[in-house]
Amino acid sequence: MLTVDDAFRKFKSRLELNDREQKNASARQTEVRDYLVTKFGIERSFLTGSYARYTKTKPLKDIDIFFVLKESEKPFRSKAPSVIIGDFYDALVEKYGKSAVRKQSRSVNVDFGVVIDAEDNTDYRVVSVDVVPAFASGDDYEIPDTDTGKWIKTNPEIHARKATAAHQAFSNEWKGLVRMVKYWNNHARHGEKPVKPSFLIEVMALQCLYGNWQGRFDYEIQGFFSTLADRVLDTWPDPAGLGPAISDGMDTARKQRARELLMAASRDATVAIDHARRGRNGEALKAWRALFGPKFPLS
Repeated sequence: MLTVDDAFRKFKSRLELNDREQKNASARQTEVRDYLVTKFGIERSFLTGSYARYTKTKPLKDIDIFFVLKESEKPFRSKAPSVIIGDFYDALVEKYGKSAVRKQSRSVNVDFGVVIDAEDNTDYRVVSVDVVPAFASGDDYEIPDTDTGKWIKTNPEIHARKATAAHQAFSNEWKGLVRMVKYWNNHARHGEKPVKPSFLIEVMALQCLYGNWQGRFDYEIQGFFSTLADRVLDTWPDPAGLGPAISDGMDTARKQRARELLMAASRDATVAIDHARRGRNGEALKAWRALFGPKFPLS
């Protein structure tokens, strides 16, 4: 029978992007980039967000693409953020249709109509991308935020460097554990995501996953859930020290709900660990699968 440690390693592997997924992601983002350069003056574009940091979980959706606009597009900067989001939305509707395109506070989402099956498989295809308009601001960037009506500063390159440093400091297991908790966060059993945005999990992990890797996925995950529950009510600044606090995405009620669900996850992990301790390996695997969802293996 599969041991708990082997199951976690298999789970971690299932959440990593394979060659077919990366090839499809490359084709999709190239398609969007090649189209938008015909509509706007774009200096350069690049992949960012959790996909670029290798903390993206399955199913593969909402891949962030930054579009850094040329000086010729600078008049957008003096207008409300809703203007540029609206223009990007209109351009993408032309190509993909209104039903596939959705405005978000800082980006425009394009859904490719990929069906996610009961096992969270997508036939190795990308579900959607998030198109983020941006202007260079020295070494940083400014992006629109329609929720506040302001342009906010960000630097995804700093985020990526911090994630890489944390991964290396944690025996190269940090990103795998982050992907696991993000997968839990995405699981339909919770209804709406407990922690929003999911980037907040990664931001919290920069402090909550510390010390040395102890070599046990089950104990690390249980402790991670417990620490997240303890600290989800805190204010979590932008790791780049530029934009608004990442924790601003949730009000007090949502943070309290997230805390309760994280505490429940910690308790469920404790039950699963106890099953294994008592020699009930099969029950332990079932408990972990019930906690995480269909990507956690039973055999």
